[in-house]
Amino acid sequence: MTIIKSYLKFLFHSKNEHGIHSPFVFDLVTKCFYDNTKYSEYKTLKSYRKSLLENKNTIEVTDFGAGSRVFKSNVRAISKIAQTAGITPKNAELLFRIVRYFQPKSVLEIGTSLGLATSALSLANENTKIITLEGCTNTQKQAQVQLQKQNSNFQNIEFVTTEFSNYFKNCPLNTEHCQLIYFDGNHSKKATLEYFEALLPTVSNDSVWIFDDIHWSTDMEDVWKIIKNHPKVSVTIDTFQWGIVFFRTEQEKEHFIINPNKTISSHLFERIRF
Repeated sequence: MTIIKSYLKFLFHSKNEHGIHSPFVFDLVTKCFYDNTKYSEYKTLKSYRKSLLENKNTIEVTDFGAGSRVFKSNVRAISKIAQTAGITPKNAELLFRIVRYFQPKSVLEIGTSLGLATSALSLANENTKIITLEGCTNTQKQAQVQLQKQNSNFQNIEFVTTEFSNYFKNCPLNTEHCQLIYFDGNHSKKATLEYFEALLPTVSNDSVWIFDDIHWSTDMEDVWKIIKNHPKVSVTIDTFQWGIVFFRTEQEKEHFIINPNKTISSHLFERIRF
């Protein structure tokens, strides 16, 4: 399977903090990626996930993306969606740390799903304004209900149910709306590149873009190569699950492959979402 080959290749080429000569990336890796602090918010993230995993209710999902390798029907159990399609526990904690580290004033999340990542984004900084987009009305409603129960900082989240391309056309965004963008809504080559181009006018020197599932398919790997080569992109980090992009004009173009976990897990499939 292509994704397994890609993961083995990633493990072979990935580094930890040793050998990183960029002070910016070195600080990010040592102070954020490898921050072992047991933040109290992790308990909230764990509780949020547990509540979803215990929810046996079903919802009818409208899927505008590249489809699912797991579900054969659009009627899906909430517990199963959380188990197979949501952000992993380790990545939720890493996303929390990234927002906590950079302290963005604004976050745009493309793909709310059940709100697992949304919760991590929100908990990291109560002063961060979050806009989260979701194409499926039923999924968005479930996320809103769940976040209202679990997250006392619910008020800093604006939920928008929309088709993503239409939103970008009709609601012009700028740096004030999306200093950090988390792309997790449509894992097709065409759509991802459309979102990338549509949001480029919002970038600043402090922008942080995180693309989920960059090795999900050969098309997504092609997208990642195109993004890395774009003239506005200066620094990228491949964590296998994510491609993290920076637009820092003072830095020479450089690409890093970094294992976000200091030790390589023997559980190969924990970080591979099918």
